[in-house]
Amino acid sequence: MDETYIKVAGQWRYLYRVVDRAGDTVDFLLTAKRDMAAARRFLERAINLHDLPEKITIDKSGANTAAIESVKADACVDILMRQNEYLNNIVEQDHRAIKRITRPVLGFKSFWSVRILIAGIKTMHMIRKGQTDCPAGQTRSAAQQFYSLAL
Repeated sequence: MDETYIKVAGQWRYLYRVVDRAGDTVDFLLTAKRDMAAARRFLERAINLHDLPEKITIDKSGANTAAIESVKADACVDILMRQNEYLNNIVEQDHRAIKRITRPVLGFKSFWSVRILIAGIKTMHMIRKGQTDCPAGQTRSAAQQFYSLAL
């Protein structure tokens, strides 16, 4: 679990992201603030869409730490939280796909448009990584995977 910054209307906004051990994107959320409430909302959304994780690796972010501790206390579960900047390299390297596209833009005009653009970028990145459903034993090109999303 990690976050990165994106400039929207002259202000920095936060893109929270979760990547699993294999490097596959689990979920992402663009928020206006980097605080415990935003981190907790994102973590609960990721847990609701997927299963409860055994381990979560984060950097030294206090907001992420507080959010994980509050989710652990409310759900009465034991999630191993690892705080180490080097263990978080998988998600840090996954930031490149976003930064490579958004850096030349030098900021966005509206929060609404950047949410849509980020969703499209992440969808294409997930297709490129082969995360879409494909019948066993078959290989599909990126274009075929993209067209299957419309059906």
